[in-house]
Amino acid sequence: MMLGLGHGPRFLVAVTVVTLVAALAAGALPTEDPALDAMKGRLSSTGIGDRPHLCVQIAEHQLAETDKFYAAAEIEKAQTTLTDVVAYSELARDYAIQSHKYQKQTEITVRVMTRKLNEIMHTLAHDEQAPLRDAINRLERVRDDLLAAMFRKGPK
Repeated sequence: MMLGLGHGPRFLVAVTVVTLVAALAAGALPTEDPALDAMKGRLSSTGIGDRPHLCVQIAEHQLAETDKFYAAAEIEKAQTTLTDVVAYSELARDYAIQSHKYQKQTEITVRVMTRKLNEIMHTLAHDEQAPLRDAINRLERVRDDLLAAMFRKGPK
């Protein structure tokens, strides 16, 4: 007996729905950006010394997405990606300080990202600027921490 023969359209719809659900559960259908997912997936298997660089790449990718979402007036999506920008910048700082690698490069990149966020903020209405102001403040703390780690006072 062959499945689907003699069954109505409801059966075919049910089979299609079950197949889609199974594919989503198995991760066969892309739900996000595959490049971003790959970078995030590599983070846990990457050595501590290379994690700052990978975190910065993720943050830069998410900053580009944030810019696109704000330009398209998709505020909720923009705020989600903005959260990633800050989180991965903070992770980059932590890994850079811990491993003593990529500190200068991380600080420079975070400075550039801060400037970009300032540019984005000035294109928004005043009531939409608060999340960006918070993100900028947090990124400035990241920079301060990196600079403090690179230029310690007193004996090393």
